[in-house]
Amino acid sequence: MTTTTGTALRRIQTGNALSAFGNGFTVPFLFIYVAQVRGLGASTAGVVLALFAVAALVVLPFTGRAIDRRGPLPVAVAGTLLASAGSLGIALSSGVASIFASAVVFGAGLAVIQPALATMIVWCSTTATRSRAFATQFFLNNLGLGIGGLLGGMVVDPERPASFLLLFGIESAMYVLLGVTVATVRMPKGSHAGGGVGRVEEGAPEPGGRPSILADRAMVTLCVLGFVTFFACYGQFESGLSAYAVEVSRVSPATLGAALAANTAVIVLAQFAVLRIVERRRRSRVIAVVGLIWAVAWLAAGVSGLVAERHAQAVAALIATYALFGLGEAMLSPTVAPLVADLAPPRMVGRYNSAFALVKQLALAIGPAVGGPMAATLHVPYIVMLVLCSLGITVLALLLGRRLTAAQDDPLRTVVVASSKPAGPAGAGEPSRTAVPVQTA
Repeated sequence: MTTTTGTALRRIQTGNALSAFGNGFTVPFLFIYVAQVRGLGASTAGVVLALFAVAALVVLPFTGRAIDRRGPLPVAVAGTLLASAGSLGIALSSGVASIFASAVVFGAGLAVIQPALATMIVWCSTTATRSRAFATQFFLNNLGLGIGGLLGGMVVDPERPASFLLLFGIESAMYVLLGVTVATVRMPKGSHAGGGVGRVEEGAPEPGGRPSILADRAMVTLCVLGFVTFFACYGQFESGLSAYAVEVSRVSPATLGAALAANTAVIVLAQFAVLRIVERRRRSRVIAVVGLIWAVAWLAAGVSGLVAERHAQAVAALIATYALFGLGEAMLSPTVAPLVADLAPPRMVGRYNSAFALVKQLALAIGPAVGGPMAATLHVPYIVMLVLCSLGITVLALLLGRRLTAAQDDPLRTVVVASSKPAGPAGAGEPSRTAVPVQTA
């Protein structure tokens, strides 16, 4: 990695951490703010949260093409301005219409930022450094969210609306700071060509847009895998799993907070230890193992409901559930996002990142809608469904592995070795360097 790319990557990661810190100030308290502080009711607060996903679904199909045509930097800056304006708008809104409009603007900004930053990270990394770059991003995101949520909890007071205005003001300022930081990044020369990303050789015809992605069997399989993954984990955190924990396992909100803290702690403490293990393993097999880990996590959640009368055991099982999810997340962060980048042909990295982000948003929209009602009424079918989804992750990952090249599935095992091959008569010519894929079990 050159000095230019290293500096650019550090700035991107710094800005990303600051925005996550600001987001952590408001995410845990947004529902309370809309429903209670503004007095708009729980249904309005639910619609506000849903509008984030709706806005993302609307803008993401256009975001990838904009990134590939204009570059990720201006798109990321535009996203930060939208997010900042939307956050400030939510803080200042007192009526339903204005808070809905602000939620749409905020959700659109967040949706644009995600694939733009991912593409910038791809451009500023290589196959050898990409897993660590995305693992660092995930680590800083969780660290920022955790610290922001902790400090926000100390500041917020439902009896003082001004405390919420302070939180949203900090979040808005952090997105402005992210925009300024991103705007000062000097992208490496030649990054528009993908920086070695993708599978299409130089001089190959440029593929089209959406039809090319749909014709890519490996990418389609990865998108299906991504949907099941986000549905079975993130899509349940704030709805189904929380409802199950309170209604069935009968734990208090404070205990639920401790379980969420355990999830964050595992990610923060284990991320780089896990990275050293998984970055030299086949990506498809790492994802398959995550599916097995999450199946055990959902079984632990089921156990917490079965032993609800024995409070200490129920709490231990629930905390184990969230901790196991954190371990799986730490394994996925250096695996899935770099794989999307390595599947993308040159000049289509933005479209591939946006397509995967769209799948993620669909899962995050459908997951709570399905999981919340099931967790509250159909306790056993809910757990069974998610155990099967987790096992489905394992099956899909193994299927994906059959559709990946050696370099895509196991990039650090593909090494460049020197081989002496005379270009002309014996003894003439210089040694040539040939890429030889080296596989280990």
